[in-house]
Amino acid sequence: MTSQQKEIRATAKYLRLSPLKVRRVLDQIRGKSYKEALMILQFMPYRSCKYIIKILKSAVANAEHNNKYDKLNLNITQAYADKGPILKRFQPRAQGRGYPIQKPTCHITIVVM
Repeated sequence: MTSQQKEIRATAKYLRLSPLKVRRVLDQIRGKSYKEALMILQFMPYRSCKYIIKILKSAVANAEHNNKYDKLNLNITQAYADKGPILKRFQPRAQGRGYPIQKPTCHITIVVM
């Protein structure tokens, strides 16, 4: 990183996605250029891809608008999904029992430079 280049980031929080499932998609685009990552994401069959595309476009827009970077020269330096709070619910079962259900959330951060 040169002294003039600055990391630009975009974050989405409390997404109703499993962080484990998001990480398998982020592993595919980490280190790639913006154009290449966008193409990879558009053809992946996972639900988390549409959220990641939105966050990636936001990070690139931040870089273009705030720091006057060219989007074709940007690379994804960091992409990670942190665990968010778990929503705890119960599913009714036979004989008055309650079966616990855990609905995970995650925070996705993408850093471009």
